[in-house]
Amino acid sequence: MKVEFVNATKEFVERGSREKRMVKAVDNLSLTIESGKLYGFLGPSGCGKSTSLFMISGIHDFTSGSLLFDGKDVTNLPPDKREVGMVFQNYALYPHLSVRENIEFPLVNSKSLTKKLKARAKERGIAFKDLIGEMIESVAKIVEIGQLMERKPSELSGGQQQRVAIARALVKEPSILLLDEPLSNLDARLRLQTREEIRKIQKRTGITTVFVTHDQDEAMNICDEIAIMREGRLQQTGKPQEVYDRPCNLFVAKFLGSFPINVLNGSVKDNELYIGNTAIRRVEIPDGDYSVGIRPENIVQSVEGDFKLSVISDERHGGVELISGETDDGQKLSAVRNLALPLSVGTAECFSIKKDGVIIFDSDERRIFQC
Repeated sequence: MKVEFVNATKEFVERGSREKRMVKAVDNLSLTIESGKLYGFLGPSGCGKSTSLFMISGIHDFTSGSLLFDGKDVTNLPPDKREVGMVFQNYALYPHLSVRENIEFPLVNSKSLTKKLKARAKERGIAFKDLIGEMIESVAKIVEIGQLMERKPSELSGGQQQRVAIARALVKEPSILLLDEPLSNLDARLRLQTREEIRKIQKRTGITTVFVTHDQDEAMNICDEIAIMREGRLQQTGKPQEVYDRPCNLFVAKFLGSFPINVLNGSVKDNELYIGNTAIRRVEIPDGDYSVGIRPENIVQSVEGDFKLSVISDERHGGVELISGETDDGQKLSAVRNLALPLSVGTAECFSIKKDGVIIFDSDERRIFQC
């Protein structure tokens, strides 16, 4: 199912506002989610990502704009008519029901869905109960919880509960699967494991899946495409690595990255970009002052380099050793150590910048040049 937002806006009354001032949670959003993709809404708390998800589901209505499913306007369609499966942050499993009963619940408690399935059972010449059993076993196999069917939610791990919640959403045979911060309640090890399971389930089913998270590592690792949001407005969309490599503005550049991007004060004179007193790149932009972004992994210790840094410290982060250094005008930044070269804290060492590793932003924080 292809999903399209067209100039979509959602306003709420600001909490505690006596004047009932309206706040735009989503502001004039236009984007397309192609059929069969795993798509991530990404951004800090309050950016509008969950509101956008709830607008797809029908939980939130539209203040203005429209929503299309495969070109059909569904803006005013009730939630139960949208063929959408939703997995909430807290999983919302019924504690008194078994796993099997939790998965079965939407099939026997939705009048429209029950009516549809009874007609299907009649066409196949089987009992309604047998059809329900087949559907439950099928999704249980997809999410690999067949051995857990008679357990209660309290007897499951967080990752197992997550899979049950996904199974309950999938059993309705939705055209779109919506996941709202699905991994936030899991510990680090389970997050890694479960995000890969979500990816496998999505590939296996081929269902258009929309995934909301504030964790950029999750989005970067499992999504086909991402949308970065800030204060209700869309900042950038695209394949995760492309957005990471070529951020459209300083906000996106800062938001993405396991290690924070270095943001330095730079200046251009006669087509030379200077950091402090050192010219580091030839550029084709007007003279003036600019913000310069360089990711730590794009600055590498070398025998001869683009500039020198006074080494302050070095720290190991897993398989990467990062150097904290200082430019000749006192600006601090992080770079990657070359373990084949000697390093002494307090000395000046040479560093090279990789191709396209320098991103230049103007006074409005827009990317204007990359080299």
